Amino acid sequence: MSLTAVKTSASVEGTERLGAAFAPSLRVGDVIALSGPLGAGKTRFVAGLVHALTPGARVRSPSFTLVNEIPGALPVYHLDLYRLDAARDIESLGLEEYAEQGVLVVEWGERLPHAWLADALALKLEPGEGDAREFAAAADGERGRQLLDAWRALPEAW
Repeated sequence: MSLTAVKTSASVEGTERLGAAFAPSLRVGDVIALSGPLGAGKTRFVAGLVHALTPGARVRSPSFTLVNEIPGALPVYHLDLYRLDAARDIESLGLEEYAEQGVLVVEWGERLPHAWLADALALKLEPGEGDAREFAAAADGERGRQLLDAWRALPEAW
């Protein structure tokens, strides 16, 4: 990933607001690859994004289910690859079918096969002091760069 842009959040609520603010930029087939340590705020970011697209939707970590499907005008497929190591296991999730129907938001997204990362927006979350977080966005492919432009247009601090 070559192009980057950084945002910061001072709280859990700020992390959710950042996700919500980014949600209108998404369309069917988009891939958001989230990375960062356990407890970095990946699921809270997804919660904000999902609630902006589907108010009242229940958002929980898909650590054990691997995929949570959130129906709506723009369906969101919230994946967690933490427990999967082999590319074969990841490909068996049916990523193509999900991408044809909605947005893929993938925790531990760095584990996605390279072909899926080519046009993704990669967001690396770094915990700071207390609930503060830093979000470093990067993209390479054409759609990824479009998403990065939308990310850059957002305020820097949340």
